[in-house]
Amino acid sequence: MPHSLFIADLHLSADQPHSMAAFRHFIATSAPQAEALYILGDLFDYWAGDDDLNDPFVAQVTASLRHLAAQGCKVYLLHGNRDLLMGKALANACQATLLNDPALIDLYGTPTLLSHGDLLCADDTEYQRYRAQVHDADFQRQFLAKPLTERKAYIAQLRTRSMAEKQNKDRAIMDVNDDAVATLLREHGYPRLIHGHTHRMASHEHSVDGHRCERWVLGEWNDKANALRCNSSGIGWEIIPD
Repeated sequence: MPHSLFIADLHLSADQPHSMAAFRHFIATSAPQAEALYILGDLFDYWAGDDDLNDPFVAQVTASLRHLAAQGCKVYLLHGNRDLLMGKALANACQATLLNDPALIDLYGTPTLLSHGDLLCADDTEYQRYRAQVHDADFQRQFLAKPLTERKAYIAQLRTRSMAEKQNKDRAIMDVNDDAVATLLREHGYPRLIHGHTHRMASHEHSVDGHRCERWVLGEWNDKANALRCNSSGIGWEIIPD
């Protein structure tokens, strides 16, 4: 039966060989059986710009996705907070289509909204201020004008600071805000919602203006490689074997 797969938060990097091994196994086994693969952000642990495509590790990732696309599986990419700067050159290298966040699709007859999910964490006001800054077109243009090595050093500093700040944050504010979820669902006609970012793999039900809406949260691959499988009969988890 035709089906599509959804993954997010792989955080692939040369420093995480386990995640990369799981990704390559997934691309070689489960993914070719799907008619579409949707990657809902944070494919990479960080992305400093499309001028990093010649990096040997990056080349392994893009080659894997390009090979998957050549087998007939359509590949879709959504920006995450870690790889916000993915551009057309990267998408072309992967033979993938870049989607806007959020993206509303017809998934086997069910309207389904796709998002990375970080915009829904409205209670984390400090993060939302940072998010607004890095999504600003002028900020991105100025940042990408800097040398690649300088950009990578800056990102490394941000990651170190972010990890330290998370230790002191209440976990509750790093999860989605129910009102933000309801607003998003309302704006798009009460669809099913699939997102990542929070790493809290689960399914939820929301009642919005009398409409029952499903919300599926993809898990982080550092914990356990996982995908969400959807076809015309339904939706459910697929755990990727080691």
